[in-house]
Amino acid sequence: MAKLPQLRKEIGKVIIGQQEAISEVLISLLAGGHCLLEGVPGLAKTLMVKTMSDALAMRFKRIQFTPDLMPGDIVGTEVLEDDHETGHKVFVFNRGPIFANVVLADEINRTPPKTQAAMLEAMQEYKVTYGGNDYVLPKPFLIIATQNPIEQAGTYPLPEAQLDRFLLYIKLSYPSEREELEVLKSTTGTARPELQTILSDEDIIQLQKLTRQVHISDELIEYINRLVRASRPAETPSPFVKQWGEWGAGPRAGQALVLCAKARAVLNERFSVIPDDIQTLAYPILRHRIALNFRAEAEGITTDQVIKELLSTVK
Repeated sequence: MAKLPQLRKEIGKVIIGQQEAISEVLISLLAGGHCLLEGVPGLAKTLMVKTMSDALAMRFKRIQFTPDLMPGDIVGTEVLEDDHETGHKVFVFNRGPIFANVVLADEINRTPPKTQAAMLEAMQEYKVTYGGNDYVLPKPFLIIATQNPIEQAGTYPLPEAQLDRFLLYIKLSYPSEREELEVLKSTTGTARPELQTILSDEDIIQLQKLTRQVHISDELIEYINRLVRASRPAETPSPFVKQWGEWGAGPRAGQALVLCAKARAVLNERFSVIPDDIQTLAYPILRHRIALNFRAEAEGITTDQVIKELLSTVK
């Protein structure tokens, strides 16, 4: 646990700003889930993930999703080879880029649903099935998918049921003026920071086990339960949610809030969850699990506004 602040410092050698996004990606890793990153081009999404995997000594693979990408391009395929012992030809499974510790699924909404489903099956099952055989994915295993919010022509948006499989939906914002100035100075010269390996694969697995042991009081679990249930228009005490909501978050949102709150406590070197953990993580956990009605979309109401209202309503 003591190495986690050092890990964030190491990532900060390369990534300037975006501290909230970095923390949320690390929370997703500690909680054993996957995350969806959304941001305009040029906000260092790929560099952030690559830097994190380097500091963690984790095997990294990047998959650029395109309209012609096939499921076999992700999970792997069988090839015909000669068996030198028997002299016969045999089929051998050639593992795809999904067999890595950290997989960056770049622009996941640019590929057809069939290929998206292959990726999402691996996310859920932590294994790949091919030719009737199961191939277990390495541990730890983290998929970080990215989306470009400004260009929707020729895209295949993820259905709500598939979005729900992402533990966190992280939105990257523009850097501040000071951070952007620092980016210009540090990335246009010859200096290249050298990263140290802070945590091994086994260290991450142990931290994931520790995360589940973090204490959370019954009162806070009840608070999470009330918060999730209040997101559903049919049973919410909030007039705002009744007016703008179509449907709310399911039980998986509550599970995610408990687990991620524990992970945030570990990241901040605490052994107990506090209310701030829940309130901070409500946004990346609920924003892709709440659907707004047509009127809300027409009026420009966002899910983040609904979550803010929920947090002020549910005490």
